[in-house]
Amino acid sequence: EVQFVESGGAMVQPGGSLRLSCAASGFIFSNDGMSWVRQAPGKGPEWVSGISPQGLTIEYRDSVKGRFTISRDNAKNMLYLQMNRLKPEDTGLYSCARGRRSSDYERVLRGQGTQVIVSS
Repeated sequence: EVQFVESGGAMVQPGGSLRLSCAASGFIFSNDGMSWVRQAPGKGPEWVSGISPQGLTIEYRDSVKGRFTISRDNAKNMLYLQMNRLKPEDTGLYSCARGRRSSDYERVLRGQGTQVIVSS
């Protein structure tokens, strides 16, 4: 059974930083690209960032470029998202998903993930 456990979300002030983690199990993690997706309150889900199986290709949505860094540790089956210079519009539920350009929003729509709140 494929499982993901996200952690690291919190409430922070604008300009602050957070590091999200995703522990994956139930599949061969090193064979799959991975993504972070999010859903802001009252809005639809969106893809945030993706990374190829060996980390050679990395992509970000424009609004987070230069502020967020995605990474992975295949030995530990872990996916990370370092978020710096956070903005209120980064507020939302963050989930990990399989695929580098994943549109699999099932988990985030079910409320599974880690909550990030950026507010003063």
